[in-house]
Amino acid sequence: MPEVPFTLALIAGGVAGTAVDVALHPLDTFRTRLQSKEGFFKSGGFKGAYKGIGSAALGSAPGAALFFSTYETAKKVFKGFAGDKEHWTHHAAASSCGEVMACLVRVPTAVVTQNQQVGRYANMMEAVSSTVKAGGIGAFYVGYGTTVMREIPFSFIQFPIYEQFKKSLSGYLGRETGAVEGAACGSVAGAIAGALTCPLDCAKTRIMLEKPAEGEAKRYTGTVQTLKLLATEEGVPGLFRGLSARVTWITIGGFIFFGAYEGAQAGLWKTGAWGARPTE
Repeated sequence: MPEVPFTLALIAGGVAGTAVDVALHPLDTFRTRLQSKEGFFKSGGFKGAYKGIGSAALGSAPGAALFFSTYETAKKVFKGFAGDKEHWTHHAAASSCGEVMACLVRVPTAVVTQNQQVGRYANMMEAVSSTVKAGGIGAFYVGYGTTVMREIPFSFIQFPIYEQFKKSLSGYLGRETGAVEGAACGSVAGAIAGALTCPLDCAKTRIMLEKPAEGEAKRYTGTVQTLKLLATEEGVPGLFRGLSARVTWITIGGFIFFGAYEGAQAGLWKTGAWGARPTE
């Protein structure tokens, strides 16, 4: 597969992230409400599905750009270490590096967005100011570890499948995959990864949304402890709350995301600003 320059991946990733987060925000809102401790209807039900879209849109481009630029760069580095031979582990490791970097933007965005989605704050500014008052900058990174622990296995599953699907399809077609074909590969890969990592997503949501009353201790203190508590109190269904919304969001979102990424890449290569597109 052709190597993608850092700046090209940065722009294409930003376009892709914004496209999917804005288009599918209502589904993300429903997933958050399904996973909240209060339950779907007490958290807002089907009303106000676009709550938090401002903060989600604001963070989507830099988060996706950070991921893809890191991913493409790390993939190139790992391939170089292996004597210029490509292996699926390079994609998995590179995507993990991308997730760690992207979460620096995604986690604060999610903290602000999800608290709006469950009706805790009326707008982005109120959510930001209240979060600062509650715990300073550190409050924006509540759940960072859990989010990274969710994203790394997700990427280890999704991206090798995505790259292998593209490689196999390209070999079958006798040409590089197009935007739609790349989108389909990403969509299927994302659905598989999303279903398998749903318990970690539930834990992340609970940790981010918890607001104990003054003097009360937090119930959700870490990834493993939260997973155990969910399993004890709510059983297996509690670990897979919002599964249908998550898989649907990722399936449709994967198609839009990878399609937009592949399409943006193709369009940017045509500008000639990065030279001629390599064929290998």
